Amino acid sequence: MKGWAWPERVALVTGASSGLGRAIALALAQKGARVALVARRREALEAVAAEAAACGAEALVVPADVRDTGQVERAVAQVLQQWGRLDVVVANAGVYVRAPVAELTMPRLEEAMSVNYFGAARVLLAALPHLRRQKGGHLVLISSLDALTPLPLDAPYVASKAALAGLGDVLRQELRREGIGVTVVYPGRIDTPMLEGWAVPRISAKIPAERVARAVVRAVERGRGRVIMPAAGRLFYAVRLLAPNAADWLADRLRLTGWPEAIQAQQTSEGRV
Repeated sequence: MKGWAWPERVALVTGASSGLGRAIALALAQKGARVALVARRREALEAVAAEAAACGAEALVVPADVRDTGQVERAVAQVLQQWGRLDVVVANAGVYVRAPVAELTMPRLEEAMSVNYFGAARVLLAALPHLRRQKGGHLVLISSLDALTPLPLDAPYVASKAALAGLGDVLRQELRREGIGVTVVYPGRIDTPMLEGWAVPRISAKIPAERVARAVVRAVERGRGRVIMPAAGRLFYAVRLLAPNAADWLADRLRLTGWPEAIQAQQTSEGRV
């Protein structure tokens, strides 16, 4: 996407009502892009749209649940009807579901997959035909550092984000010759409402959502295929590649103290954007 003028472009961001999605939408608005805001809560989306307008950008509020294929397809159609094109798609909507493997159930695994993997896939597949007709565009998949450096207790979340990362890597290879870029983003713990109230093991301090959003915009501008942040996360990933047993030992050291009890206390408060 090098050399493209942002004011000429249309971006669709899922999970745009709060947290990282809101930050990405506003970072794009500050560049002058027209932004389509997709999430379940209309009132929250309208507040973000007002912030985008204050940046001088056009914003379109599109309430939709990424778990529903019909709603996703209608959302993409609405964007095309409004602006006649679609250039950047950010699959960001997510849910944080945790469970020790000994207590893992199919419903909890399906809950994570339904939003983090299938929800993102629905958005990408609905938008992709239009990008291919334009012979250009960019897809951004928000995975997680957990997909590269899994930690105890996060099996449902890790499985869904790792599946999303794998899909993104294949898309990047297959779409490269069509002028469509694909970026997979692997952020560590982000300071967003999705993690409020959670006692989580941390490799580093929580990252401000605005910092991740700026990295996403730069990745699109520079055509980067992968973003891993923060630096401590890249170091942990290198350890896992070079010495997996040592990485497992370190992951065990990072886990929660009294972790089964901590999970039970938190199972009623999963984060969702």
